[in-house]
Amino acid sequence: MSGVARRTVVAAAGGAGLAMALTACGGGGDGGTDDGAAEEGGTLARTGDIPVGGGKVLADKGMVITQPKAGEFKAFSSKCTHQGCAVSSVKDGAIVCPCHQSHFDISDGSVKSGPATAPLPPEPIQVVGDAISLG
Repeated sequence: MSGVARRTVVAAAGGAGLAMALTACGGGGDGGTDDGAAEEGGTLARTGDIPVGGGKVLADKGMVITQPKAGEFKAFSSKCTHQGCAVSSVKDGAIVCPCHQSHFDISDGSVKSGPATAPLPPEPIQVVGDAISLG
């Protein structure tokens, strides 16, 4: 009986430790890859962070924001529709998946080259001043 109780206590302590570690990692403060995308007020990025004719992958948000033309901002899921890999970059007017080199158009998420056959799903955003947030 004491063996079962000991296992239960050890398992509970391990689970609590894991939960604390995951909570600490999910904070969103300075250690991210968003280069200044603020968490406050739901701001994802600043308009100046998104180059015209390019974009920025927000890996921790599961999205990519693009600026196909000056002042026109679009957002899409960063999950490739081929096999679910995360897209990794935006270059030459395309959102690029590193796994199998699918390319998606920055203006509408459509497939420019496969193996993906379905477009990236759009994500709702809004631009107020220079702040881009969920819309």
